[in-house]
Amino acid sequence: MLTIQDCIELSELTEDEILAIGEHEHMPEIVALELGNYLVHTSSGEKRIKRMIADDIEAARNRGDLKHAATLRLTLKHFLQTHHHGAD
Repeated sequence: MLTIQDCIELSELTEDEILAIGEHEHMPEIVALELGNYLVHTSSGEKRIKRMIADDIEAARNRGDLKHAATLRLTLKHFLQTHHHGAD
């Protein structure tokens, strides 16, 4: 049986990236994991994930949650370093 950690490792995303997708789409982590796994394997999907994380950063700033915005900025930085199609 696969654990959620096994699924995260197979997705080519970090847990923080998956959580950002879930935050943006208002869905549980396991559903965000499935969506992220699908999206990360397409160039347009990587761009969509980049936009989701950027939107989450803006939402955190707007509500004054600067700590969460900083965490999300690190998440976006890592995503852009590891998923080159998302940088377009």
